[in-house]
Amino acid sequence: MKKMSWKKRVLQVIWLLAGIGTIVLLGAAMQKKSQRKCEDVQIEIAGAEHHMFIDEKDVLQLVNARGPVKGLPVSAVNLRQLETGMEKNPWVKNAELYFDNGQVLQVKIEEREPVARVFTAQGSSFYLDSGGLRLPLSEKMSARVPVFTGFPSDKAKLSKPDSALLEDVVKLSRYIVADSFWMAHVSQVDITPHATFELIPAIGDHIVALGDAEEIDSKFSRLYTFYKKAWLQQGMNKYEKVDVQYANQVVAVKRGTAKKLVDSAAAAKAIESLLKGTAVADSSTVVVAAPPAKDSAVVKKMAAPVVKQPVKEKTISKTNAPLNNKQNNKTLSKQQSVKSGKKTKPAAKTNKPKAVMQKK
Repeated sequence: MKKMSWKKRVLQVIWLLAGIGTIVLLGAAMQKKSQRKCEDVQIEIAGAEHHMFIDEKDVLQLVNARGPVKGLPVSAVNLRQLETGMEKNPWVKNAELYFDNGQVLQVKIEEREPVARVFTAQGSSFYLDSGGLRLPLSEKMSARVPVFTGFPSDKAKLSKPDSALLEDVVKLSRYIVADSFWMAHVSQVDITPHATFELIPAIGDHIVALGDAEEIDSKFSRLYTFYKKAWLQQGMNKYEKVDVQYANQVVAVKRGTAKKLVDSAAAAKAIESLLKGTAVADSSTVVVAAPPAKDSAVVKKMAAPVVKQPVKEKTISKTNAPLNNKQNNKTLSKQQSVKSGKKTKPAAKTNKPKAVMQKK
C-alpha cells in the first residue's frame, strides 16, 4: 500500500476542524437566540372571505391563555402546545406558530367558513362548514348563507341516514353559494320527511321540488330555463309548484290546480261510499264532496240503507165480499167494488226504487 501523503492528511485535519467549529458556532448561536425574548406577536387570519367569526383579539387571547407571551424567552414558549390549544376552537381549522429572525411570534390561522345554516325540527340551529363540521352560532355576526329547515335531529352523534342527509345539505349549499343568481334567488330550503329538498324562492309565490342532491347541476339548469320562459310569457305568480326532480322535464302546476285534483279525488271517494251505503271516515272529505243543499234529502236517502217493508195482504171482510150481479151473474171486478164504496189509497208499490245515481 502506498502511504498517504502529508498534504492529504493536513487537508483532512483542516476539514475536520472546520466542521467542529461550525457545529460549535451554530450551537452557540442557537443558545444565544433562545436566550432572547419574544419581541411581539403578529397574527394573520386566512380562509374566510366574507365572514370573520374569529378576530385578532380572540387569537391573542388563545396565545396568552397561560400568560403573556411577549417578553418571555423564546425557549420558554411551547409552540406545539399553543397550536393544539388554538385548533380546539371550533372556528379554527388550522394554526401555525413560529419565531422569525426578529424574535417576533408569527401566528397564522386558517378559519372555518360556514356554507349553510341548519334549523332542526327540535328548534335548535347551527352552521355547517365545507367539510360538514357543525359550528356553533356566533354572537358577533350572522353569516349570509343558505338556510335549511326541518333537519330531523340535533344530537351530537348522528345516525347514518342523518349523516348522509347532512352531506347532501353541504353539497346543495355549496352549489347555491357558488352561483350569485341562486344565492340571491333562493330564500330558504325545506327538508321534507322523505329526505328531499324543496326550494322557497325569494321572488314568486311558489315552491320548487328539487328531490335529492343528485344531478344538482342538471336540475338547476332546467329550472333556470323554465324561469326565463315563464317570466317572459306568463309571469311567476301563475304557478304554485315547479317540480324538477325528474330527468329531462319540468312539471309546473298552475295555481289552484292541485286543490282541484284533491277535491276531485275526495268527491269520487265520497260518492263511491254513498253508493255503497257506507259512512265516510274523513269529515273534511264529506264537506268537500257534499252536494248542494237542495239535494240534501236525496243524499240522506242514498246514504241510508234501503230496508224492504213486507207488503201486508188485505183481508176482505164479509161486508166487502164480492157482490153478484143479478142481471148477468158476473162477479164485480176489484175496481168496480172500490168505486161502489169509499175511495181507498192505492196499494204500495212493490217495485224496487231506482237508484238516483247508477254510474260512478
